[in-house]
Amino acid sequence: MTLTHLDPEGRPRMVDVSAKAPTRRRAVAAGYLALCPECAEALATGGGPKGDPWSTARIAAVLGAKRTGDLIPLAHPLPLEAVTVEHRFDPALRRAWLRAEVSLEGRTGVEMEALTAVSVGLLALYDMLKAVSHRMEVGPVRLLLKEGGRRGRIQEAWEDCPWQE
Repeated sequence: MTLTHLDPEGRPRMVDVSAKAPTRRRAVAAGYLALCPECAEALATGGGPKGDPWSTARIAAVLGAKRTGDLIPLAHPLPLEAVTVEHRFDPALRRAWLRAEVSLEGRTGVEMEALTAVSVGLLALYDMLKAVSHRMEVGPVRLLLKEGGRRGRIQEAWEDCPWQE
C-alpha cells in the first residue's frame, strides 16, 4: 500500500489532483458529545448560561468545514457547494449528536471537511456547556458515507448512530 501524502523519499506532500476529472463528491460524518447529568439537563432545558448551544454548534460546524484546508496541513482548500448540519439529543444515553453533509463538484473528496465539521461543532457544543460542567467527552466522530471519485461509494454502518446513510 502506498500512502498518497508521502513523496518518494517519505516526506509529507500535498497530492497533485490536477489530472483528476471533476466528479460529484459528497461525504457524511457524525459524532457525539457524551454529557454528564448536569450538562444533559441544561441541554434539555435550553442550554445554560451561554445561550443556545445547538445554534452555535451548527454554525461552528459549517465554519469548520469551510476552514478545513487551513486546519489540516495537506488538505486542499475546496470551494464547497453545500454544508448541512443536523443535531439530535438522546436524553437516555446523554449524547448530543451532530451530523454534517458536505458536497461539491471537484477533483478531490470532502471527507475531511465532513469530519472537521462534526469535530468543530462538537467542540463548540462543549464550549457552550462547560459553564455547567467540564465532565463531557468528545467523540467518537466517524465517516458514514463518501461518494464520488475513483473509489465511488463507501458506506460505513454505525449501529448507535441516529442517522443511517
